[in-house]
Amino acid sequence: MMITGMHAIIYSKEADRIRKFLAEVLELPSVDAGEGWPIFAAPPTELAVHPTEGESSRELFLMCDDIHLTVARLAARGVETTMPVTDRGWGIATELRLPGGDTIGIYEPRHPSPLAP
Repeated sequence: MMITGMHAIIYSKEADRIRKFLAEVLELPSVDAGEGWPIFAAPPTELAVHPTEGESSRELFLMCDDIHLTVARLAARGVETTMPVTDRGWGIATELRLPGGDTIGIYEPRHPSPLAP
């Protein structure tokens, strides 16, 4: 395979708080990339491309096996959602509020996946 991974970046004025969130709340392992810059390990990733009539854009969603249980566990750690958990056909989804107010999607997939179970 020519491509061996994917590197995603979240730009935020609250970078330190989001790094703490990723490490302490989501418990993602990380390495120091140098000078104290952590790079977090992410679970296996899928990449989809959808048509649009408007401007091009990108979205970032975390995936989970049980959205209701995951949201409840994250709520116990102080994480807020910005919308009700909704069945969107392709998955059951909501958004998590990141430190500083930005959001990231999270969903329980209902679609076939190229990832091994």
